[in-house]
Amino acid sequence: MAVISSFLSPNLYHNPRECSGIPKASAWLVAGASPASYRSFSSFSLSSSASCSVRRRRTFSISAVDSTVTAEPEAARRLYVGNIPRTLDNEELTKMFAEHGSVEKAEVMYDKYSGRSRRFAFVTMNSVEDANAAIEKLNDTEVGGRKIKVNVTEKPLTTVDLSLLQAEESTFVDSPHKAYVGNLAKTVTTDVLSKFFSEKGKVLGAKVSRVPGTSKSSGFGFVSFSSDDEVEAAIASFNNAMLEGQKIRVNKA
Repeated sequence: MAVISSFLSPNLYHNPRECSGIPKASAWLVAGASPASYRSFSSFSLSSSASCSVRRRRTFSISAVDSTVTAEPEAARRLYVGNIPRTLDNEELTKMFAEHGSVEKAEVMYDKYSGRSRRFAFVTMNSVEDANAAIEKLNDTEVGGRKIKVNVTEKPLTTVDLSLLQAEESTFVDSPHKAYVGNLAKTVTTDVLSKFFSEKGKVLGAKVSRVPGTSKSSGFGFVSFSSDDEVEAAIASFNNAMLEGQKIRVNKA
């Protein structure tokens, strides 16, 4: 019985499950164990500690992998929403998408001069699954009498492509006298748009809107003029006209 109690007494100082290390010899001897039994238990404790360290390392590795897998980039959750009614605001947009998943952010784009909606928006969902569900349920559906477009933003551009688009954006001459041009063919460029509208007035600037961070056309653009009369003339001449095989829509921006 004396031998058994001596062998069990180290448990008062060491719990292998907690990996707290090997008990010091002084504590072992105070508990009444012999030096021989301490040496035997030391070899047992070393193997227990080693296996516990392995368990710790394994647990950490699994956690690291899990956090990598669950991280979803914003670009894969961010949706472009086009051809929306001018009356649709951020709150209504959020409610519409919240029916199909959890919404992180919803933002309607407004013209900085007129304060009117530019007829498109961006919605960021909380997960890729929610984003895909929103696309499936809302793309090509009618909202306020307009068939909206919902799709995920494209992969990021290369640095070279992005700098070209930034240069194109910086050369656009904005003006309070501006026309919105919708339903543009994907082949329409800024130069094509500018030349087309130059027939009916002095074009100060023209640009085809792109899905942010990509070279993909959003299907609409803007043309700025020097007066409201020129804007009205462009609307009268080009609304429902054909450009690159598609009937375009032209109205005041």
